Amino acid sequence: MNAREAVKTAFQTIISYKLRTFLTMLGIVIGISSVIILVSLGNGTKQQVQGKIQNLGTNLIYVNIIGRGSKNTVSYEETMNLAQLRGIQAISPVISETATVKRSEKLADGIEISGINSSYQAIRALSLKKGRFISPLDFDYRTRVAVLGSNIAQNFFGFINPIGETIQINGVTFRVIGVLKPKGNSIAGSDDDRVLLPASTTERTFYAQGIKSIFIQAQNSKMVQPVLKNLDKKLKALFRNDTNSYKLLNQQDMLDTANSVSNLMTYMLTGIAAISLVVGGIGIMNIMLVSVTERTREIGIRKALGAKRRDILFQFLTEAVLITVIAGLIGILLGISGSFTVKSVAGIEAVISMAVLWVSLLFSIMIGLVFGIVPAYKAAKLNPIDALHYE
Repeated sequence: MNAREAVKTAFQTIISYKLRTFLTMLGIVIGISSVIILVSLGNGTKQQVQGKIQNLGTNLIYVNIIGRGSKNTVSYEETMNLAQLRGIQAISPVISETATVKRSEKLADGIEISGINSSYQAIRALSLKKGRFISPLDFDYRTRVAVLGSNIAQNFFGFINPIGETIQINGVTFRVIGVLKPKGNSIAGSDDDRVLLPASTTERTFYAQGIKSIFIQAQNSKMVQPVLKNLDKKLKALFRNDTNSYKLLNQQDMLDTANSVSNLMTYMLTGIAAISLVVGGIGIMNIMLVSVTERTREIGIRKALGAKRRDILFQFLTEAVLITVIAGLIGILLGISGSFTVKSVAGIEAVISMAVLWVSLLFSIMIGLVFGIVPAYKAAKLNPIDALHYE
């Protein structure tokens, strides 16, 4: 029996048992489609996280002050002394608070407030849509001025030009001096939904006790590692060699961590989805064993007419592989459509890899071969006389 005849016979058998074949395919279809959806969503999530990290700014270093005992923050002076270290281009403390913001009848709770200095704009690569940014004089004189994120400006002012207008933050009046261009989300949050104030004004308004977050920009990518080493030495001295009192992060560290977590989650979810492929393979083996029993007389007739063991083996193995190939193709189509459906409904980015599609198809063929070999071998070794007398 040649391959063409085997495939033709397999098709005829599949069509003869439509419902049984469909139920047999179901496990493979679900497994393949689940793997494709999970991997594509995992790849999309990874790209989104990478974009958010890269959106933080060029050569960014982030310092998180945890503190120990009586010293759990650093002062503004201690922060700015770090700027003297070799390789640092710009530095800005960030005092983070939440507040109630009001303008006329509009009021919103839980608005993010960031107390920063004039270097924050360059470090975070922010652009102004209107007005100006916070200046050194604003910091020195603790002026009550505010720069609004694009979403904040839209929510409170609509189409009115906010420059020169006032808002109340926790009951304190601030004059709006600038509005940021939309930038979108980053791993550090969205400046579109923040109000930026001079750090000195924020300290006084919110009675903030020191600084816990610092953004630092290295002069270039080659200087990132030397700056990290110098920062580590300086902070060790400030916290008496207690390295648990602070954390240093740069873009590459964030990317490596994010990729590691994303890959781990993708592998775990893919492994869980792959279990259904194994279950589907067992279902195929089971149904093929039933088929061998039902077609025992047919096998006996074929052998009586001259069919050899390898012909019977090849025929039943072809049927098993054909079932898994069709199921794999259906699973691939459902996986692609499912990925785009999740993307449109949930807003999660989906990146479909051609490699995953090919691997899925090859894996379905392998399942057909592995789980089809036992029924095929059982059919091939049947004695023709016993098979002809089987009822």
